[in-house]
Amino acid sequence: MSLNCDKYQALANLLVQLRSDITAVQLDKTHLRQCVADLQQLFQREIVPLATVNSKEQSFRTEISKQLRLLEIDVTFFQGARQAATATTRLQTISDRLTTVIQYCHAILQQETPEVNED
Repeated sequence: MSLNCDKYQALANLLVQLRSDITAVQLDKTHLRQCVADLQQLFQREIVPLATVNSKEQSFRTEISKQLRLLEIDVTFFQGARQAATATTRLQTISDRLTTVIQYCHAILQQETPEVNED
C-alpha cells in the first residue's frame, strides 16, 4: 500500500472511530469538538500536501475538505442543542456526514489500489 493510501486509510479509520463514538450513551461535547478539530488538522497536515495523482482524486479531496468544514458547523449546532430531540437530530446529521467522508476516502483508496486482473 502506498504512503498516500496509508494516510487516507488512517483518516478513514479515525472517521469510523468517531462515528462509533457518537453513539456512546454519555457523549462528551467537548471531546467531540476536539476529535473533529484533530481530524481537520490531520487532513490539513497529512493529506492536503500529497501530490494529486488525478483530477478525480483532487475532486474527492476538495469534497472531503468541504465536508470536514461542514462537520465543524454540525458539531457547533449539536453543542447548542437544548432539546433532546434536537440533539438526536444533530447527532444523526453528524453521523451521516461522517459516513459521506468515509465513502470519499474509500473511493480514493479504490482508485489508488486497482484490482489485480488474473488472465
